[in-house]
Amino acid sequence: MTRALYLEDSYLKECDAVVVSVKDGKYVVLDQTIFYPKGGGQPCDTGRIVSGNEVYSVVYVGKFSGEISHEVDRPGLKAGDKVHCVLDWSRRYRLMRSHTAAHLFASLLCNGTGALVTGNQLETDKIRFDFSLEQFNPEILEKYVTKTNELLKKDTPVKSFELPKEEALKIPGVVKMAEAFPPDIPRLRIVELVNLDKQADGGTHVKNLKEVGQINLLKTENKGKNNRRIYFTLTP
Repeated sequence: MTRALYLEDSYLKECDAVVVSVKDGKYVVLDQTIFYPKGGGQPCDTGRIVSGNEVYSVVYVGKFSGEISHEVDRPGLKAGDKVHCVLDWSRRYRLMRSHTAAHLFASLLCNGTGALVTGNQLETDKIRFDFSLEQFNPEILEKYVTKTNELLKKDTPVKSFELPKEEALKIPGVVKMAEAFPPDIPRLRIVELVNLDKQADGGTHVKNLKEVGQINLLKTENKGKNNRRIYFTLTP
């Protein structure tokens, strides 16, 4: 099982690793990694894997059968190789800021209206959320964007920790996805916006809300019965 360093410290930009296996010349499993695999609405990381004088671009990272697989741009790596991993940090850090902003916005809207998240997608240039709101009222969504921005100005730590699943599920609102069920694992990772919210979350986040900056509303949409959509982005 690959050690997921990105969960232990999402600010790690580089790490050493050993190649565990290579499939079809380009799907590489490492003993440990800083690269986040696509999942939970968060895109995968990109970057490079360096072996001696050879540099391999990491073009996709996914999780398959419990293992984290790094797709590289060309063959050459083999099991046993000692490598150095380097993250595309500017891309990752923007996604970290976006993820924390999305986490805060969703917690405010869900806690304030009783809505649940029915879909979400982080991208480098925008964030999309779908919510189960009875009425389509753009003003309600705009109000929560404003509330989010007010809290993003404050010095609020963001923490993560693990709890036994039974204990974690006792936290009110710990799961905000409408059709999400906690994975069949004994412990859940919790991300806490201190004194604001706790959610089950396996993604990467900044350490303080002040790192996010502000968010900008792009548009709102009515997506049918009880389903409302909002797009927003980080301000430059």
